[in-house]
Amino acid sequence: MNNFEHNRESWNELTTLHADSSFYDVDSFKKGKTSINHIETEELGNIKGKKILHLQCHFGMDTISLARLGAEVVGVDISDTSIQKAIELSNELDVPARFVRSNVYDIENVLNETFDIVYTSYGAINWLNDLHKWAKIINRFLKPNGIFYMVEFHPLIYTLNDNSEIVDSYFKSKPLETVVESSYTDNSEVSNKNLKHIEWHYSLSEVLNSLISNGMKIEFLNEFPYQVYNCFPNLTEIESGKWVSEKYGDKIPYMYSIKAMKI
Repeated sequence: MNNFEHNRESWNELTTLHADSSFYDVDSFKKGKTSINHIETEELGNIKGKKILHLQCHFGMDTISLARLGAEVVGVDISDTSIQKAIELSNELDVPARFVRSNVYDIENVLNETFDIVYTSYGAINWLNDLHKWAKIINRFLKPNGIFYMVEFHPLIYTLNDNSEIVDSYFKSKPLETVVESSYTDNSEVSNKNLKHIEWHYSLSEVLNSLISNGMKIEFLNEFPYQVYNCFPNLTEIESGKWVSEKYGDKIPYMYSIKAMKI
């Protein structure tokens, strides 16, 4: 089994747990609550009428949230269960969105169109082993002058252990393999003890240079001194929806966003 198949298998199980978790709070989402955070809303601006490709969409909450804002959205994910649940959620809410099961690197086999915006967010690129190929795919699916937008966890966070000590290098050259026992959500202990994750972590320069070298002009890079999700160890909420390390507070970056234009 290759690395992507290991990840697909594990996400098939985790998706079911996530959909039932209070972390994702699907009940509130069904009642109209958006899953898009203030950062994405402010930085994307008005997307009404825009055609958006959402890479690594999980089970579709962000995709559907974008559609609720008036965009025409296609969500793509490697997990069969994620896509199945996304379609079910879209149909139940009567919010039109398309969903396609595919590895990011294989999208050209299932889609042949271009978009105004390519979008990805939070815990996505660490499942990809080749940023150059990723950026090439982004360019391929954008219209001329189309926009790529991403918001992600800052790579500095992945240098810290559960005690908030820097133990791993910021510059990682090898994939990280871990046994999957549970996820970042509540009630997420897996039943299959043979699952594993393979991840790749990248520096900011690697992300930026992959985009630049594949025909993208960087419009901005923003870094944020807080986290919008309570999904890492030892975080404390300083105000509604803003979490920081108990040890470092707002002295370190927790997330970053990038906007780039196809040139």
